[in-house]
Amino acid sequence: MRQSWWKIIGVTLVFLGLIGGMLVPLNPGITKISKRSAKAGELLQLTIHGYNSTYTEAKELNAYLRAGDDGLISAMDIKAINDRVIEASFFLPEHNSKEGDVMSSTLIVTTDHDGYQVLPDAVFISKGPNNNTYLGAKIWRQDNFDNLKKSEAFRFPYRPLLNETIRNTFYHITLWFSMFILLIAGLFYSIRYLRKGDINDDIISSSFTSVAILYGTLGIITGSLWARFTWGAWWTTDVKLNMSATAMLIYYAYLILRGSMSDRDRRARLSSAYNIFAFVALIPLVFVIPRLTDSLHPGNGGNPALGGEDMDNTMRQIFYPMIIGMTLVGVWMTSLKVRAEQVRDRVLDL
Repeated sequence: MRQSWWKIIGVTLVFLGLIGGMLVPLNPGITKISKRSAKAGELLQLTIHGYNSTYTEAKELNAYLRAGDDGLISAMDIKAINDRVIEASFFLPEHNSKEGDVMSSTLIVTTDHDGYQVLPDAVFISKGPNNNTYLGAKIWRQDNFDNLKKSEAFRFPYRPLLNETIRNTFYHITLWFSMFILLIAGLFYSIRYLRKGDINDDIISSSFTSVAILYGTLGIITGSLWARFTWGAWWTTDVKLNMSATAMLIYYAYLILRGSMSDRDRRARLSSAYNIFAFVALIPLVFVIPRLTDSLHPGNGGNPALGGEDMDNTMRQIFYPMIIGMTLVGVWMTSLKVRAEQVRDRVLDL
């Protein structure tokens, strides 16, 4: 038991991450609205559809359209149809958008029960036919929305694009984080073998790398599932996806190289050298090239990575322990593979 404490911790963290990642509900949010464009000077009537919301239980229910530096306007009338649907009407004053004749506005719904809900770029407001001057300074208010009430329940953030798939953060991203940790360990033992020539270092290196390749394959699969529900396709020509697939193909070639040679020492030397090459190639493929061009994948090509509302404190309480748990389980799998390889070598020697 004393020697297995880290295995128990790893399995426990992964188990808790799987259960918590699937069962913790999402914060209330806005899924869609009935109209996405309008003209200044007209009355805008919106039907707003919520997610995990309880509009009928709210004692205070308000809706606002916020338009950058121009300020915001509040709903003239708002009514809860049911827990998931409200109707709100806005009078749209003239605007002075710096972006031209069309101004993007964000929809904000606040309740005393669910906190606030935000839909960015909800309504695009164009200037009316006779509105060529800025007339709305007295109507667009300048209110501070930095201290909006949040839901006090332990929930994950709701993001309009991700919806429930935000839970894949705990599986897809943690698999890749753990994969890199295991690859670094495999790289260390490959260098150590080339320096000392101890065959056990080659066994440990290949075992770490093999488990890392398994994690990477699972990361590709979970990423493809995520792309299907957020981008509408299992795979795209996105540079991040293609470079990641290329990096995995390089490591698959590592497995083929090891399996193609029967001489133990020759296999150890060549595969150790190839492992170093594969890791050196991995860095520009995954971390450099995707940042030099446009990419749909978060963290690349000007597309921000998960952060802020996407990765708040509720998610961090599961995300970081999940990385630790996945890494410990990977080390455990590596130790089992090392023992199996050592037993096989002893049998072959006999």
